[in-house]
Amino acid sequence: MRTDLDHLPPAKQRELERVVRILFEQFGDATAIATSDWKKQARILKVILYGSYARGGWVDEPHTAKGYQSDFDLLIIVNHEKLTDRVEFWSSAEDKLNQELAITRTVRTPVNFIVHTQQEVNAGLLEGRYFFIDIANDGIALYQSDDTDLPEPQPKTPAQALAMAQEYFNEWLPAAQGMLETAQFSLSQGRLKDAAFLTHQATERYYHCVLLVCTFYTPHVHNLGFLRTQAERIETRLIDVWPRETKADRARFEKLKEAYVKARYSKHYRITEDELAWLGERVEALGKVVELICNERIEALQRTVRAA
Repeated sequence: MRTDLDHLPPAKQRELERVVRILFEQFGDATAIATSDWKKQARILKVILYGSYARGGWVDEPHTAKGYQSDFDLLIIVNHEKLTDRVEFWSSAEDKLNQELAITRTVRTPVNFIVHTQQEVNAGLLEGRYFFIDIANDGIALYQSDDTDLPEPQPKTPAQALAMAQEYFNEWLPAAQGMLETAQFSLSQGRLKDAAFLTHQATERYYHCVLLVCTFYTPHVHNLGFLRTQAERIETRLIDVWPRETKADRARFEKLKEAYVKARYSKHYRITEDELAWLGERVEALGKVVELICNERIEALQRTVRAA
């Protein structure tokens, strides 16, 4: 696996050094009080940069009219399945990175990371999941405890890939559409918090749909900002679904992100009918783009099967 970062500007290289240091510091704090043997032996095996900053072609224009900025995408490989628990072991790292991005500005690029065991990554490669294959091919190791390479990917046959993509599409697109319809009904009945939560769920399912159909992988998270970034990384047409030019546009998306927890449990969560109507329109547009992208992907797989 590559380890060089020569294609990145020096400032981005320094940022990545800072990010890795934060991850190790916060992970160390999270595992410092260890009573069980597995936690005493907790280790980060690899930290791998993937996505646009690994391949090249990132966008860093947060102050333009469009306001789009690529994130650092990181895969963290750990040595025990329990260490993948995001709340117990990684929430402090996430909070620290967000703090340094928004407040201290020592990190100027948003950071998204996923955590898996070596066994999970190996299984993804052996099962021919495109997401892990792309990481194996294009990823850059920012840290590795040893020089052990990832196993050789075993791509699916064209027929297997088509069957899996079709199965994901048939499951997730109707689930997202049904959730959006239920959200719209809740809005018509004046149940605004219910509508907000259900709109969140529709959005989440649309992103899971496009990620699964196109990469055979989706992170097990409910964070719409993270899912949006992962989806836009593989298909730039999704970027235009969410206007980001104004503070109001960004604030409405933040309310949608918060709805997963706050719309259900916080008496202080507030959202208006106008905000929900705007969000509903955007999620409906998201669904149309997701359906188009997935159909294109399935048609491409069908052509590959016929050619084989």
